[in-house]
Amino acid sequence: MLPLVALVGRPNVGKSTIFNALTRSRDALVHDEPGVTRDRHYGICRREEDHPFALCDTGGLSGDEEGLAGATARQARSAVEEADLVLFVVDGREGPTTLDENILNWLRKSGRRFFLVVNKTDGLDEDAVVNEFTRFGVERIIPIAAAHQRGIPDLLEEIIPELPAERDVEVLPDEPGRIRIAFLGRPNVGKSTLVNRLLGEERMIASDVPGTTRDSIAVDMERDGKPYCLIDTAGLRRRAKVEEAVEKFSVFKTLQAIENAQVVVVMLDAGEGVTEQDATVLGYVLDAGRALVVAVNKWDDQDKYTREQALSMLERKLSFCEWAERVTISAKNGTGLKELFKAIHRAHASATHEFSTAEITKALQVAVESFSPPVVRGHVAKLKFAHPGGANPPTFIVHGNRLKSLTESYRRYLENFFRKRFKLVGTPIRFVFKEGENPYEGKKNVLTERQVKAKRRLMKHVKGK
Repeated sequence: MLPLVALVGRPNVGKSTIFNALTRSRDALVHDEPGVTRDRHYGICRREEDHPFALCDTGGLSGDEEGLAGATARQARSAVEEADLVLFVVDGREGPTTLDENILNWLRKSGRRFFLVVNKTDGLDEDAVVNEFTRFGVERIIPIAAAHQRGIPDLLEEIIPELPAERDVEVLPDEPGRIRIAFLGRPNVGKSTLVNRLLGEERMIASDVPGTTRDSIAVDMERDGKPYCLIDTAGLRRRAKVEEAVEKFSVFKTLQAIENAQVVVVMLDAGEGVTEQDATVLGYVLDAGRALVVAVNKWDDQDKYTREQALSMLERKLSFCEWAERVTISAKNGTGLKELFKAIHRAHASATHEFSTAEITKALQVAVESFSPPVVRGHVAKLKFAHPGGANPPTFIVHGNRLKSLTESYRRYLENFFRKRFKLVGTPIRFVFKEGENPYEGKKNVLTERQVKAKRRLMKHVKGK
């Protein structure tokens, strides 16, 4: 497997910018506000085709061991422990700081090999900047300007020779059978706690502070011999409350995670029931057409009355996606996870099922025979045949005549009929109706010269009579 390089340093020195530059992506959130990155973020650097390596972006080390800052520091320490090489990033514009010295002392005690990378040297005298950091006593100091891609090739030339040929890392290949699961919900609903419970470690920072997770973090794992990719996302709030630029980027990353996922688990708080924002989150999933499982979290903390009220509210407020399975879980205690994965597998199987034209056409014929399309303004739609149009979600293309006269209720009838006939659960269904086009519509019948002469003779003969 690929060797691993970790990026560490104090907040706002440009670690995420370097990550994006080396991976040639925009996977890491970049903003002038310090402390945007909190969790470990992995990617692959393939700028040198013969020497790819895994890269880990970490949150800034502020020297504080309490609260979110302490959790961020633990994530950075975990990254350093598993890394083959550490890039210690400092700010060339601000120069050496006491916090930089403290991080340097910690890295020396860790025993890991590391380089000193001086970022933000654009517009500065590189030799003068490097001289400022020589007092750290580090052998290799590499000046770069990651935002302008300057110095990145030199940095790669220093990294490649220091890496081992191969090793085991957390970043696994994207296997075809790996199910990609995205966890969505409002802030502080328990998404990161659930991912940590499934992984069996503190891989994500979980806190009672809403909005702890700011980026979408993907982690591979195996459960009962089956591969999965878990995507933890930032909590989605109402648009009116999304004011900070960082949070807007977080929402964009979450929407990207929905598109990249095969199954989306929308988490609800059993104590708060279904809120307007929960319905909005579900709307994002339905618009993307992804398979859906609704997980009601914090179930163990509720009394009997609250549970009954929660179930009643689910039936009432989630009637627009009644095909999605509901599972009650406790991410903190680990209850209900077996049922959750059963529902995920059923939804994934339904969403990716491959249909044949013959079975779809037969189902369409049975549906029409059981309940014919209604007469609308003297016209009755004629449904001739159907064929598959794609998966995730299952799409059926229906051909016929006068299909524009089909009512919305009859379209829902077809959806429910197909869902019941093929036992599809946990996935939306899409129908595309196509009418047979008249090949001569809009075309003018242009007569040939011979036809024009014949028409003239005919008209002369008629007038003569």
